[in-house]
Amino acid sequence: MRASRMLSILTTLQAKGRATAPELAEACEVSVRTIYRDIDALAASGVPVYADRGADGGYRLLDGYRVRLNGLSQSEAGALFLAGLPGPAAALGLDAAMIAGQNKLMAALPANVREDAGRMQERFHLDAPGWFSEAEEPKHLRAIAGAVLRGTLLDIRYQSWRGQKQRRIAPLGLVLKGGGWYLAGQVDGSVRTYRIARVLDCTALDDRFTRPADFDLVAYWQSATLRMEAELHPNIATVRLSPLGVKLLNALSQTYVRTRTQLDDAADADGWRVARIPVGTTSWHAAAELLRLGPEAEVLEPAELRETIAEMTRAMAGRYGSSRRKSVSPT
Repeated sequence: MRASRMLSILTTLQAKGRATAPELAEACEVSVRTIYRDIDALAASGVPVYADRGADGGYRLLDGYRVRLNGLSQSEAGALFLAGLPGPAAALGLDAAMIAGQNKLMAALPANVREDAGRMQERFHLDAPGWFSEAEEPKHLRAIAGAVLRGTLLDIRYQSWRGQKQRRIAPLGLVLKGGGWYLAGQVDGSVRTYRIARVLDCTALDDRFTRPADFDLVAYWQSATLRMEAELHPNIATVRLSPLGVKLLNALSQTYVRTRTQLDDAADADGWRVARIPVGTTSWHAAAELLRLGPEAEVLEPAELRETIAEMTRAMAGRYGSSRRKSVSPT
């Protein structure tokens, strides 16, 4: 285990250029003191590892020093092949390169590791889009991906819900979520999210930009999605739910809503329970979300939302009443 950990330290330093002891400890899942001992052992064995002092310090390898790797473990090889996702690679124009790279890696692996890697390819598949939806193939995805990799600016015309906008963007990263592609782009010093399917025109420029040193795509995306979900569900509705209503709420609600719903333990004589549910920004949006529960839910508060649902259900009842029914002649 120690040999594997020390190899991990070397490959991390080689890949990142510099890393602090706490960063190495987190990556290796050991204490900082253990990392200090491992670094001392590497230095004693002749590995040119050095410590830079100061706020931007950390451990690094001597310039030009490289670790020669002669093999991968079975789990490492399997993980590499599991990461080779054909759909997203094709969307980015990298499907041929991905296949060629996998073939080269497969040929270089020992026979026993090659068998496990092939088994991983055969038995795992990622289908990114949600149910009953298709993966997007935005017209400008490849041009935007190229600018992201080159670190060059983009001029785009974008269709937001408020209208069309012209933007000059510093593209920082791409995210694939639920079959849709999103761009994290910096505009006027702030990072914003753009759905690439809504990019109407795109011009890739030759002008380079300085990427923010502290930008972390994963951290940004997690924060941005949480903020967006909170903005879409800023209010709370108090709702009575039947036993079936509780099941429908769990089955039909978004994860954000489901995990933040507060459901009372106590039930009344009919088995109905009271829940406090995050809902949309307006009574109309909130009503549309809760009407999916049908007669298995009753809104208690706020009064405005209760009245909105009453108005909507009265209109529906009138529209579907027998006196309003119209026959439709076959064509």
